[in-house]
Amino acid sequence: MTYVIALPCVDVKDRACVDECPVDCIYEGERSLYIHPDECVDCGACEPVCPVEAIYYEDDLPDQWSEYYRANVEFFDELGSPGGAAKLGPQPFDHEVIEKLPPQENPLEG
Repeated sequence: MTYVIALPCVDVKDRACVDECPVDCIYEGERSLYIHPDECVDCGACEPVCPVEAIYYEDDLPDQWSEYYRANVEFFDELGSPGGAAKLGPQPFDHEVIEKLPPQENPLEG
């Protein structure tokens, strides 16, 4: 089991979760953040600090966002398991689920 980042993160990418993660398993795409399913230790530190409530334990992911589980797993198909987001840095792409979305309003702005 792992944590999943869903729709509320798209075009927001607050990064409070990145700062809180003790194992550096939250990677940055162009429009969203992604939790590496093999590197996550299920500590849950990321979930309460997300200001837009985008992070869910896999079993608690709302049905309307079920495709985000696949997006969080498949984002790493080409990247593999780099062993830490900080050394890899932001990636210039997203999973197709996120790429297809229209621009999302950022509730933290303005």
